[in-house]
Amino acid sequence: MSYAGYADRAAIEAEGDWASQDQPATIHGLLTRTARRHPGRPAFSFQLFSDPDAPAETLDWQTLHQRSVQVANLLRSLGVNEGDTVAMLLPNCTEAVTTYLGAQIAGIVAPINPLLEPAQIAALLRESGAKVVVTLRGFPKTDVGQKTAKAVAQAPSVETVLEVDLARYLTGVKRLAVPLIRPRVRAAHRALVYDLNKEAARQPKQLTFADSAGDRVSARFHTGGTTGMPKVAEHRYSGLVYNGWIGQRLLFDESDVLICPLPMFHVFAAVVAMGCALASGAHLVMPTPAGYRGDGVFDNFWKLIERWRVTFIIAVPTAMSALMQRPVDADISSLRLAFSGSAPLPVELYKRFEAAAGVTICEGYGLTEATCLVSVNPPDGEKKIGSIGLPFPYTSVRIVRPGTDQPLGPDTVGEICVASPGVTRHTYTDEAKNKSLYWIDPGSGRHYLRTGDLGRMDEDDYIWITGRSKDLIIRGGHNIDPAEIEEALSAHPAVAMAGAIGQPDVHAGELPCAYVELVSGASVTPEELRAHLEKTVHEKAARPKHVEILPELPKTAVGKIFKPDLRRRAITRVFDAALGEAGVKAHVEKVVEDQRRGLVAKLRSDGPADEAGAARALDGFTVPWDWAEGG
Repeated sequence: MSYAGYADRAAIEAEGDWASQDQPATIHGLLTRTARRHPGRPAFSFQLFSDPDAPAETLDWQTLHQRSVQVANLLRSLGVNEGDTVAMLLPNCTEAVTTYLGAQIAGIVAPINPLLEPAQIAALLRESGAKVVVTLRGFPKTDVGQKTAKAVAQAPSVETVLEVDLARYLTGVKRLAVPLIRPRVRAAHRALVYDLNKEAARQPKQLTFADSAGDRVSARFHTGGTTGMPKVAEHRYSGLVYNGWIGQRLLFDESDVLICPLPMFHVFAAVVAMGCALASGAHLVMPTPAGYRGDGVFDNFWKLIERWRVTFIIAVPTAMSALMQRPVDADISSLRLAFSGSAPLPVELYKRFEAAAGVTICEGYGLTEATCLVSVNPPDGEKKIGSIGLPFPYTSVRIVRPGTDQPLGPDTVGEICVASPGVTRHTYTDEAKNKSLYWIDPGSGRHYLRTGDLGRMDEDDYIWITGRSKDLIIRGGHNIDPAEIEEALSAHPAVAMAGAIGQPDVHAGELPCAYVELVSGASVTPEELRAHLEKTVHEKAARPKHVEILPELPKTAVGKIFKPDLRRRAITRVFDAALGEAGVKAHVEKVVEDQRRGLVAKLRSDGPADEAGAARALDGFTVPWDWAEGG
C-alpha cells in the first residue's frame, strides 16, 4: 500500500496490534521466507572498486540464505551458542552481510567500527564479551587486520579469529600482486585464526541446529566508541524484524534496488537498508569497502545508479552535499526516492538535491537505542521540509517537559520519547546505563525511551527536532562524545575547565569545537591546545576544528558549564564568517531560543538588506536564521 499520511498509519494499526502482523520470529525465519519467495532474484551486490564497469559479485536470495546458514553452522561448531557474541570488524563486502546474518542465527552479532583505534576496539570486545571475531586478513591500504590483532590481545574472551581475504575480489595482475605487498599481521594474542570462506564452505547449506524458539537478543551495536567505556545497545529479533517490516509494508518490494554506501557497523546500513531488503526481497547494492568514502564513489555515483538501475538511495546529508558538487552525468531515470537520515538535512540542500536528481527525498529519524526507525516524511504524502515526519505504524512518540516529565501538547518543545516494537526495557548491556533512560506513561504504564533530543509535534503529528538535551556532537551522522575532548583538554596543566560542543557546518552538519577557561596565571595558545589534542584525542574526527580561550566559561547557578551560551557563541562566529566570505554586509546581532525552532540566529544588516545574499550564505546550515526587528 502507499504511505501518504496519518490515515494510512491509522488504517494499518486498525488491522490489530503488532503481533497480528504475523511476522517471522527470528532472522533465520525472515531470511528463509524471502529466499523461498524470491530464490533467483538478486539479493546483494558488492564491487571492490567504484568504476561502473568494475567486476561485481551478486548473490541471489537462495545463495545468500545458503551462505549465511553456512556461516551460522561454522560459528555453532566453534562453540557459539545463543547468548554468545560474534564481533564483526569488516568493511563493506559480501562477507560482512553473511556474517551479520549468520552470527545472529547462531548467537549475537556485534558490528564494530573498524576505523577505531585498538584500545577502543578492545573496550568494545570486552564490553560485548566477544567469543569470535570476524575481520580482514592483511590487505594493502588498510590496517584493519593489524588493529584487530592488537585489540584481541587485550580481550581475553576471544577464542577464535576468522579472517576475510579481499584478494578474492581482484582479478589479473592485481590479484597476483597482493601476496607480494600484503602487510603482515603480527598476532600477539592466543586466539585460533582461520579463513572464514574456506571454513564456511565446508559447512552444510541447511541449519545443523534448531533455530531459536522465539524472540531473543541477536545484535549489539555500539553507540560511540570514542571514550573508554562505550555504550553497547542490545537489539532483539522482534525489533529487527519490525524495522524490516516497515520497509516491506511501506516502501519496497522485490523489484526495488537500494544503493547503500554506508558502513555495515552502523544501524542505518545494517538494520534499515539490509533489514528492509531482507523483509521485502529488494536488491541491496554496496559499492567499495569504504562506501561513500571509497575512492571515486562520489565521482562515479550517478553512473553506479545507471549501472544497477537503482530505485532508492540511502544517504546522509554530508554525502548529499558532496554529490551536489558533481554533475548528474548518467541516466538516473530509475530513481524513485532518497532516504536521508543520521543528521538534520539543511533545507537548501534538500531543495538543491531534489532539483538536480529529480527525486523525492524522505527525511527520517531513528536512533540505535530504539533499534533505529522512528519516523519519516511519508513517501506518497505531504513532506514538511525541516521536519522528521510522522511516526511509523506501531511507534508512539510523546513530548515531555524535561525535569518534570509532564506530557506536552502540540507545538510545545520538550524531550522526544519513543515507544515501539524496537524499544526494549533493557537497552544497554551495562544495566547502570539504563537508569533514568525511560519515561513511563502514567496513563498506560508503557515505557518510552528518552531520546535526549528536544523537539515538538505539530497539530498534524509531524515531529520537529529543535535541539538536544544530551551533549552528543553529530558530525555527518557520526556520534562524538564531547567528554573525551573535555577530559583531554582538562588534562593540560594550563586548563581549568573545558566545554566541547558542535559548531554549525554546511557539509557535516556539526564539527567539534571547544572553549576553555585557564588556570589563574597560566598562559597557553589555542595552537598549543590543538597540538595537545592531536596527541590525546584518539579519533581524528573528534579533534576540534576551533579552540577558543575565554576569560570565564558561562556557568549555571550550581557551577555547571552552560553549553547553550557556547552554542550561541559558535553560531555567531560561524555565521558571521560565512556572511563575510559571501560579501554580505550583515552580522548576527544575537542568537535567541525559539519555542518552536530552537536556537535561531537574528541578523542585523550593516547596509542595504541583502536577503538573497544572506540566503546563499546561510541556508546550507541546519540552524535557522531570520532578520532582527528593524534589521
